[in-house]
Amino acid sequence: MASNRRAFLTATAVGALATAPTTATAVGTRPRPTTAPAALAELLDGNRRYASGHSRHPDESRPLRHQLATAQHPFAVIVGCIDSRVPPELVFDQGLGDLLCIRTAGEVLDEAVLASIQYGVEELRIPLVLVLGHERCGAVAATLAHLETGAPVPGHLALLVDEIAPAARRSRALPGDWAEHTMTAHTAWVRDAIRADPAFASAQVVAARFDLDTGLVSLLP
Repeated sequence: MASNRRAFLTATAVGALATAPTTATAVGTRPRPTTAPAALAELLDGNRRYASGHSRHPDESRPLRHQLATAQHPFAVIVGCIDSRVPPELVFDQGLGDLLCIRTAGEVLDEAVLASIQYGVEELRIPLVLVLGHERCGAVAATLAHLETGAPVPGHLALLVDEIAPAARRSRALPGDWAEHTMTAHTAWVRDAIRADPAFASAQVVAARFDLDTGLVSLLP
């Protein structure tokens, strides 16, 4: 998988597309994180604003749009789910140019996702990758339904079930909510898979859970 990713990046000359310098301190007038701890603190601060109903909706001005037309300096990669209730820019109260968001159902990884993360980490010099799972995930529910009934999975949905099923099987005997245990186990596995890839060695990789009821994000161990 890693060799295919490197070949893809080489073939498309992704280095020529990079626009961010090694360090970036500000876009417009708002200070921007340049380290992983600062980036994580900014995300969690923004999430608290969102959950409390005090979102600032930063970095949305017309002058900033013109500035971003020539360069981008996102400070975090978010690997999240496609669920319409979990848009990262809103969940973390960020704006244009702040986050590089990669979304697939159930945060399932494939070569395109990994290549996109690598572009952010290596070419845009983003210091933080955050994998964001959430409760009541439809991809998790579909996986559990398949394991319980054995019914065939139609079309491309089989890929999602195949990727999430190992976490479901590992957590099936745990007491409590099987769907919740599966979601957290799968989210942690995605984090660990990214951490283990040398292509992302320069970034800190963390996993988190989004609570649909409270709006809060909590880090996973």
